[in-house]
Amino acid sequence: MEQPVPNEERKMVNPIVDTIQQLGQTMTPQAESNIFCMTIIGQIEGHLVLPPQNKTTKYEHIIPQLVAAEQNPKIEGIFIVLNTVGGDVEAGLAIAEMISTLTKPTVTLVLGGGHSIGVPIAVAGLKSFIAETATMTIHPIRLNGLIIGVPQTFDYLEKMQERVVRFVTSHSNVTEERFKELMFKTGELTRDIGTTVIGVDAVKHGLIDAVGGLGHALQELNGYIEERKRNGIGGLPQ
Repeated sequence: MEQPVPNEERKMVNPIVDTIQQLGQTMTPQAESNIFCMTIIGQIEGHLVLPPQNKTTKYEHIIPQLVAAEQNPKIEGIFIVLNTVGGDVEAGLAIAEMISTLTKPTVTLVLGGGHSIGVPIAVAGLKSFIAETATMTIHPIRLNGLIIGVPQTFDYLEKMQERVVRFVTSHSNVTEERFKELMFKTGELTRDIGTTVIGVDAVKHGLIDAVGGLGHALQELNGYIEERKRNGIGGLPQ
């Protein structure tokens, strides 16, 4: 009778499958690349664990991978693909800050959607792309659960919102006035305040740099990598 393979041996036999199951990532061994591709999909999970039926991106998985990519000399560029509904504000900002402070070239691509706190992540790279049919929803910060109805609660919300506004406006071409106008617009979202912008409109408002897909984004990233090589390996890319 055939004996079952222990978990340790199974992981050694097929580490790629285990990596996909645990982190949703894979580095294909048959075609080793100098570009690390990271996906931000589903809902961004922060300090609270979301229900098991939710498709989530856990920030405690993303941050170590970004650190490893930054330290790995074989990786010369980082490609961030987003299709997210948003999620935890502080977790999203943490990921965005990590991406924006990498010394290696980074390019982001919004496919499907880059909503809510996905907006700061989408603008965190050196250059951002959005698919023609992709959308981005911009709305005010909200709190879930028990809320104490005191002025301090609203002050906290306003400060958190300013953090998001400051990050987005400093890493994109949208002005603070325009971004807040989109954020507080009424009548466009049926049961909410805010705006949904589609591909071309996101570029028109200055949120995203260009409309494009996979080929455009990788071509731009390879251009940054070549430029960095010409200027020397160390330091931030120009």
